[in-house]
Amino acid sequence: MQGHDIITIGASAGGVETLIALVGGLPSDLPASLFVVQHVPASARSALPQILGRTTRMPVATAVDGEPIERRRIYIAPADNHLLLGEGVVRVVYSAKENGHRPAVDPLFRTAAEVYGPRVVGVVLSGARDCGTAGLMEIKRRGGVAVVQDPKDALFPDMPQSALDSVSVDHCVPLARLAPLLADLVQKGKEEAPGEAASPGGLVGGQVDVPEGQFTCPDCGGNLMRSDSATLSFYCKVGHRYSPEGLEDVQAEALEAALWVALRTIEDSAALARRMAARAAERNQLHAMAHFEEKVRAAEERGALVRRALMGKDAGSPRPRPRRSS
Repeated sequence: MQGHDIITIGASAGGVETLIALVGGLPSDLPASLFVVQHVPASARSALPQILGRTTRMPVATAVDGEPIERRRIYIAPADNHLLLGEGVVRVVYSAKENGHRPAVDPLFRTAAEVYGPRVVGVVLSGARDCGTAGLMEIKRRGGVAVVQDPKDALFPDMPQSALDSVSVDHCVPLARLAPLLADLVQKGKEEAPGEAASPGGLVGGQVDVPEGQFTCPDCGGNLMRSDSATLSFYCKVGHRYSPEGLEDVQAEALEAALWVALRTIEDSAALARRMAARAAERNQLHAMAHFEEKVRAAEERGALVRRALMGKDAGSPRPRPRRSS
């Protein structure tokens, strides 16, 4: 009998330490398959399989596209690829980023819910932003179980707190109780073996895609569409997808980058004007010297405004939000 034998886990900042404790507390004969997405830089080679492999006797390995799904095994999303689930197999796909991440938590959660419905347990651990919220909602909609690490217990509470705010979570527990809870859910799910997905209960309505018009994709510059499902999101035709919070953060980063470029350009202009003013002074061209000195003053004033905006010292100027760890 099949029960809750598909466990999907999403983590970001602070996730490695959390995963070590969680996996180390699970029984090695747990009759379930575990799938883990930990946000890692695209250029990094994830050492997570080796790290977690030291805490459990269950096989832990980087997922390989097309390999069969087996119980008592932990599959880790590889760097710069999404980890998805198919019918009986693992899918590793290089496709558009979501919320600026690849691998991202939501694609794993969504595909698990689509294929395995009530067999899925979704777990959101420590991390920044709201990654995992939309996917966890889809797991609930399809009859699965939503589990969240207690935000007060998380190193970075944003991800679990976002899930709590938006999803009808079944269990919110501290890290020390997560492993026993998952083991209990697997065992109870095996005994109950539900055959159909639970009713959505109004949690998620039909998705309506609306051209946003005002926003462009930060990754490719294409027009963004707005998905008016229970969890608002924005996506482009290529497939890049952002939650409102993720889009806001990326826009803030783009604004900061643009301000630094503007400051560098202004300072280059001021340096050129100083050189021209000095050259005019050497030739006793007083009118030209005054002209260039005025350019220097104007550039310095503009530079001071941009610098205050960057440093957050001018309450009336745009103030980029600090970039969060993720």
